[in-house]
Parts: sequence; structure tokens; C-alpha cells
Amino acid sequence: MAERQLLPALRGGRGTRSLLLTARGLSHLPRGLGNMNGLEGLSLRGNRLRRLSQEVEALSRLKVLNLGNNNLDEVPEQLKYLISLQKLHLFGNKINRIPSSVFDGLQNLVLLNLNNNQLTCLPPEIQRLKNLECVSLDNNQLRSIPKEFCCLRKLRELHLSHNSVIAIPEEIKYLTKLKILILSRNQIEDLPDGLSKMKRLRVLDVAGNNIQIFPTGIESLELEELYCEDNPLFEKKPVSAVQEEDILTLKELTARFILTQLENKNMYLHTAIKNNLEVQTILSHNRKCAQCGRGFLSMWLECVQFVDVKQRMKTSRNLELLPVRTLLCSYNCFNHRDHGLFGIAVP
Repeated sequence: MAERQLLPALRGGRGTRSLLLTARGLSHLPRGLGNMNGLEGLSLRGNRLRRLSQEVEALSRLKVLNLGNNNLDEVPEQLKYLISLQKLHLFGNKINRIPSSVFDGLQNLVLLNLNNNQLTCLPPEIQRLKNLECVSLDNNQLRSIPKEFCCLRKLRELHLSHNSVIAIPEEIKYLTKLKILILSRNQIEDLPDGLSKMKRLRVLDVAGNNIQIFPTGIESLELEELYCEDNPLFEKKPVSAVQEEDILTLKELTARFILTQLENKNMYLHTAIKNNLEVQTILSHNRKCAQCGRGFLSMWLECVQFVDVKQRMKTSRNLELLPVRTLLCSYNCFNHRDHGLFGIAVP
């Protein structure tokens, strides 16, 4: 039946640019499809395909391919020959594996839709798809995101809702063009500090996770939409300091002294550090106290600042104040009056 419907298109030869074979009960590709080497759009959605024949390898001009709602259990390796492909839809299959070699030839791919499959991991080779702008992986079984995924510097949208992701890599800060990040209904406990460096981010959805507090600087993002309902967010409750003085290590004392001297433009010390890569590496992890502004290294007090963001962005209905992580260098700064910060109670 499908072959008969394909005959008129075959007679058109290279002049045929688009072919729609949706819900035709196909269990294999029609014979002669490989001869349509001028094809730019092909929809095989809603069939019974388990694999693709080698004929598809000849469709080197294909730009859009829809293989959604079939019976594929892995991303077909033949797709690597579709060097012109820009949009690939693989939603609603049974895909649990992506061969790393499939990324070799898809250098023009802009959109990848793998929603509603059975993926538990992503191969690090996905970083080869340098032109990807939109990736959708909703409703899979992903437990983590490889840091190599953050090499996709042109990415604008990332959809990861309804998975089992526990953590997002710090390297997400390199996705500087990302505008939409959907992480709802996962098992995320902590958001990386790098999230606050994503200045183009406009939509962030982390509803239905295990998040208690947001990373430092999140309030400086120009978000238009923020959704965080169904998270155990910290509540605004006063907590008093358990001690008055700090006992700092020699390393911390030395680091704080050096950071203060650098802040005061000590050129001798600046020159000495410039020639010492080990010291540079250690000091590169410094933070600044939210109260006094002085630098510190690895000993701090973690506090919460409750930020009212409801006036400048669309948020979850039940969100009143957003708990944001704030770091202080000492109990002395914590006990300073009127700083508007709250300590984190230890149960």
C-alpha cells in the first residue's frame, strides 16, 4: 500500500521535496525511497518502524525528519549520513540508547526532540552537535547530564522535565545563549552557582524537585518566568548564632590577608602571585562576604536572603519570597544588625 502511494512521488524524481507518510502502518521503509535524493522533508510519524534500511543514507539533502511515535529502541545509526539534517523528531519511541557514532554527520542539526523515550544517559559525544539550538528530553529516565553537554554553546532551549536528574553540572554556565531551561519534576537538590552567570536566561522552571535554596546571584538574572512550586524551600524564620568568634585555619588566615592586600593594590604581592600558578589556582576559588565585602577562601557561614521577585517576573502562584544562598565571612558579620539575612538552622 505504502509503495503504491509512493509511486507518484517517485515519478517526480528530484523535484519532490516533501513526503508525508504519517500513520500508514509501515514496519519498514518503502522501496525506492533512496532514489528520492532531492527530498528535504520526510514524515514517518505514527508507524511501526523498528529500524531504518540503508536506503535512508542516500537522502543527503533531507532537512527535516519526523520519526515520532514508532517502535525504535535506539537512534538509528544511518542518520549520521544525513549531513543536511536540521530538525530531527524521535519522540514517542522506546529509545534507550544513542550510538556515539550517530553524531558524526549531524553537524547541521538545530533541533533534537527525544521526548517520551527510555533514555537513562546521554553519550558525551553529543558535544559534536555544535549547531544545536533546541534539545527536548522530557519524560525519559535520565539520572545525570554529562558536562560535555555544556559544550553546545548555541543552545537556546533545554527541556528536561519528568526525568530522574539529581544534579546539574557547574559547567552549565558555558551555555551563555540559553534562554529557556525546563528542569521540572526531577530529583534535583542543589542548583549550581554557574546558573547565576547565565545572563540571557529568561525562563527557569524547577518545579517539583528537592530544592531548598537558590544559588547566590540568582536574583540578578533578568528572568521573565520562574516556577518553583512543590519544592521544600527554606522558610523565613529567625535563627541566632551559635557562637560569637571564628577559629580559622592558617591557610584561611593567609588567604584572607593576601586577598585584602590585593584589594588594596599591593603591587609587590600581585607580581609575586602572577608568577605562582598554584597560588593563583587556590585564590581563584575565593568568595566575597555579603556583609563586609572582604574576600575569604573556604570557611564561611551559609545564610539565606529572602528576595521579593514577584513584582518583576511571572512566578509560581504560591511564591512569596525567593530564598537565595548568601555567604558571610564570620559570625561577627552574621551578628551585625539590620543585614536582612537569616541563618540556616541545623536540625
